[in-house]
Amino acid sequence: MSKGTQTIAVTGPGGMVAKALIQTLERSGAPFRVIGISRSPKGDQVGWSPTEGKLEAEKLEGIDAVVHLAGEPIGPARWSDERKQAIRDSRVKGTALLATACAGLRRPPRVFVQASAMGYYGDTGSNWVDEASPQGAGFLAEVCRQWEAASKPAEDAGIRVVRLRFGHVLGEGGLLATLRTPTKLGVGGRLGSGEQFWSWIGIVDLVALILEALGDPSLSGVINAVTAQPVRNADFVEEYASVLSRPAWLPVPAIALKLAFGREQAEEMLLWGQRVRPGVLQRHGFEYVWPGLSAALEAIEGGRIPLPAERATALEIAGSEA
Repeated sequence: MSKGTQTIAVTGPGGMVAKALIQTLERSGAPFRVIGISRSPKGDQVGWSPTEGKLEAEKLEGIDAVVHLAGEPIGPARWSDERKQAIRDSRVKGTALLATACAGLRRPPRVFVQASAMGYYGDTGSNWVDEASPQGAGFLAEVCRQWEAASKPAEDAGIRVVRLRFGHVLGEGGLLATLRTPTKLGVGGRLGSGEQFWSWIGIVDLVALILEALGDPSLSGVINAVTAQPVRNADFVEEYASVLSRPAWLPVPAIALKLAFGREQAEEMLLWGQRVRPGVLQRHGFEYVWPGLSAALEAIEGGRIPLPAERATALEIAGSEA
């Protein structure tokens, strides 16, 4: 029996993760309708302005799910007070606006999946953290706390809320787009000591996880969206250089990064690390396409990104468990 058309609203439809999710749904052959929520809406997209508290909420009536991925980029622009306010407001005000609007619909969506980030944990050094670990220190940690709390109106209305704490997302864009040119030019190298841990997830696995979150009623609350194999920054850049057949011989001293970006931004974005364990996914038995770094990097740089359309084909959006 056909499930009928399922409608998913996606914020930030032009971003790397949203594009991959939408392409996966389109390639599945299943009857999905995706509605983009954008600050510059086109066609039947829903317009909004998080900082101004504006949202065309009436266009969300009857949707089955929300995937909230929008947020002002945290880099590379230097963190002025205005920039930090924009980073915070785009996430906190945007999430609160969307969650409150969904809670007030005549037929609210069954599930609200929102992005968050591993910055919640601050600098963990060599210590492992999981979903039960406390909030760390720093600007980004506090932004993540407020960001996740902002979806509470949806939760209070009985909508199943899933908060995905993204690690570094590896795909054609994002982090690798920043590293690709200097690495190809042979001027890649570790940042600071290179000892800081980078927790990561491939774009294929992140899309699969979002689909899992949409369809599995047992999933709710915080989930670390990372693989079980974080690596130190020095090992990451060496592996990436090897995949591109280039050396990684030019380290960037911590002092140079602090001069370029300011101490706070340099530390939180580049010199601090998070050694994050995907505890919920491990207990859930989530199967990664790219559990290891070398396979992910080789596939991405070789243009082989197998978006998980077969998982979307079987997707049936679910609310909370009864």
